[in-house]
Amino acid sequence: MSNVPAESIKRVVVRGTNWVGDSLMTIPALRALRRVLPDAHITLVIRPGTKGIFSGVDFIDEILVYDRKNAFSVVPQVREWKRGRFDLAVLFQNAFEAALIPFLAGVPLRLGYATESRQALLTDPLPLPDWRSSRHEVFYYLYLITALEQMLFGRSTVCEAEPDASIQISEARKAETAELLRAVGVNEDDAVVAICPGSINSRAKRWPAEAYASLADRLIESKRRVLLIGSKDELDVSEDVTHRMRRQPIVLTGKTTLDQITAVLDRADLIVTNDTGPAHIGAALGRPTIVIFGPTNPLTTRPFAPEAVVLRHPPDCAPCMLRDCPIDHRCMTAITVDEVFEQSHALLKRGSFAKTVRSLCDSVA
Repeated sequence: MSNVPAESIKRVVVRGTNWVGDSLMTIPALRALRRVLPDAHITLVIRPGTKGIFSGVDFIDEILVYDRKNAFSVVPQVREWKRGRFDLAVLFQNAFEAALIPFLAGVPLRLGYATESRQALLTDPLPLPDWRSSRHEVFYYLYLITALEQMLFGRSTVCEAEPDASIQISEARKAETAELLRAVGVNEDDAVVAICPGSINSRAKRWPAEAYASLADRLIESKRRVLLIGSKDELDVSEDVTHRMRRQPIVLTGKTTLDQITAVLDRADLIVTNDTGPAHIGAALGRPTIVIFGPTNPLTTRPFAPEAVVLRHPPDCAPCMLRDCPIDHRCMTAITVDEVFEQSHALLKRGSFAKTVRSLCDSVA
């Protein structure tokens, strides 16, 4: 790629990641790609479940949804990529199929990591960085754009900028969210805590339902409106929490799109969640977020924002990265309701003070 003039790259396709949290961790790399190729048309290919994250962002031009139902779904996707007439494919996704599609579509430049024996399908395969297990995943994606800039210009400035993983909600979406919340009984002045007790891809990531129930009761008793959130596949977890509670939360689990829940989290005064998508969304929105970690590694996968507080008491077996705990789930049961409530109270108190200061400043202005 070193002999390719940057100005000849007019259309870029990026194969995004599959999960919500991973998709949010690619945002700094997507912003860096826009800086490296400011005049290129950038198309992001993502699964249906992550589309809502990228609504209205300014660092991509187009979203192409890849609804993969089976192996034959590759065929129409190849046709779509051919119609796109892309000059460059950047592959954040590590699977063999992610490299096969641009190869079959005839994209002339194909940059990605040399994983899953796909080197022959890439024009510019990169070896996996030896620091991957010791640095945040954000840098794993940024490294691809660093390498791209180095190939095109013989230098790289990507790492000189602070990675920006933030997202914003438009005023129109905020207004729609206010209506949605009013419909379930949440008023503009209510203090709102959003709780995500589930996790689609790992039962081991879940703090016990009885702990979430006790926490939610205490928050409601301290005059907070508690929303239980999650996808329809996590409804059983929210129902389990609700059945264990003395008070009644507002259950939004399975009733909102990702667009809607992202805007709801922007309205929340606090988010309490397992290591799953809403943790990354809340932090990206700049909302106070408590993330309960157990089997996974916060060094590499914690939300990439200072607003995220990680609670963790790792035993010797953590991080195991297992989807089901083969013993007694000690990494999660070691985290008490008292400490999560105390941390919640502290963050809510801090947020309330900041809101008062902003209100005073607005009245003076």
